[in-house]
Amino acid sequence: MVFFRSVNALSKLRYRLGQQSNLRDSVRWLQTQTSTDLDLRSQLKELIPEQQERLKKIKAEYGKVQLGNITVDMVLGGMRGMTGLLWETSLLDPDEGIRFRGLSIPECQKVLPGAKPGGEPLPEGLLWLLLTGKVPSKEQVDALSEELRSRAIVPDYVYKAIDALPITAHPMTQFTTGVMALQVQSEFQKAYDKGIHKSKYWEPTFEDSLSLIAQLPVVASYVYRRIFKDGKVIPVDDSLDYGANFSHLLGFDDPKMHELMRLYVTIHSDHEGGNVSAHTGHLVASALSDPYLSFAAALNGLAGPLHGLANQEVLLWIKSVVDEVGENVTTEQLKDYVWKTLNSGKVVPGFGHGVLRKTDPRYSCQRVFALKHLPDDPLFQLVSKLYEVVPPILLELGKVKNPWPNVDAHSGVLLNHFGLTEARFFTVLFGVSRSIGIGSQLIWDRALGLPLERPKSVTMESLENYCKKAASS
Repeated sequence: MVFFRSVNALSKLRYRLGQQSNLRDSVRWLQTQTSTDLDLRSQLKELIPEQQERLKKIKAEYGKVQLGNITVDMVLGGMRGMTGLLWETSLLDPDEGIRFRGLSIPECQKVLPGAKPGGEPLPEGLLWLLLTGKVPSKEQVDALSEELRSRAIVPDYVYKAIDALPITAHPMTQFTTGVMALQVQSEFQKAYDKGIHKSKYWEPTFEDSLSLIAQLPVVASYVYRRIFKDGKVIPVDDSLDYGANFSHLLGFDDPKMHELMRLYVTIHSDHEGGNVSAHTGHLVASALSDPYLSFAAALNGLAGPLHGLANQEVLLWIKSVVDEVGENVTTEQLKDYVWKTLNSGKVVPGFGHGVLRKTDPRYSCQRVFALKHLPDDPLFQLVSKLYEVVPPILLELGKVKNPWPNVDAHSGVLLNHFGLTEARFFTVLFGVSRSIGIGSQLIWDRALGLPLERPKSVTMESLENYCKKAASS
């Protein structure tokens, strides 16, 4: 059986790095890549031996170097601040925000190809960047778009699995069910059953990951149309790129909405490896579960209120402000409502972050988009007022390390403006986007031969005994 599909459509692509002389030393690997005529899979095949040797050297030379001290607070506090995971595709800085292969969001917006000059970056370009560390040319991105469209075929049994659920089931439940049904076609599982050598694990993982990324907008839009649009399905448009096609499949063909979806998918794609969905995907995959099983697990983590479900909660909370106070809310009225929320034992959704200590750059770029395309939208104006009102109140409370808005504070309002008003569906959009980061890293997990994840746990009794002994010595 042939497990790996031909990607001849990409074979004549040329890489153009260019315009990168101002990047930081931390992206030296990206700067020193050479351009070739190879397709995406071939470029990976060329890069992998180099990175395998790099990992071996790090282990040999620095294997015993300590990365920090683990405290009891870290163990009891969700492992916050504890370094314990290799994640190549992105790195989160508490002050600067996310960097994709060393590039900040503004840098990605500048150097990654768009559908039009000066437009938002195409998600396919970010996928290429995350996988290779290279900034692709427009021709490479267009060819990758074509490759993904060719893979966007969903078997009927996937739809039947979703249809077996009540239409009232949460969109994330239906979406995850669809992903699990897709697992039947896993090339990794087939190859593993036939005894593929571990040095080649990355190859069927690559096939599964790209197919999964391609199929997700089709599955997600089916869920959306099933629940909210009487089940009337829209076919893929072969003339559109990944983000625009996703918007089209959902039923939104405003060119501005296409641009928003390109931006949305790009900025939600990856946020280093410690967040719940990324870590879950990596953990499950470390057991050699295939990309479909691993990503389905990641989606179940994303569905939690403290992770991806937060974007749903933000829009619902903002609409509750409007329902009670009105759209033309004054600053004082807004302050009162924020205090009312906090005094009731709830949080103001969309503010704070587990790592960031400044305004989330993903929030900032969405604000720029709103100022450009919908400056007079009443809910956007309310979001702008919240940016002025909420942080000082949270600082006054003295209980939060980061009072600034995160990515969820803005995304729902933008989607709502263009007609995607069903807040329960927002986490599905997040899930489609996150497949690009998780899938890219999973390919590198297999290429680098990363081991089964197995941290040590402790009981409260063992923790007490250890600390008493340490204090007496």
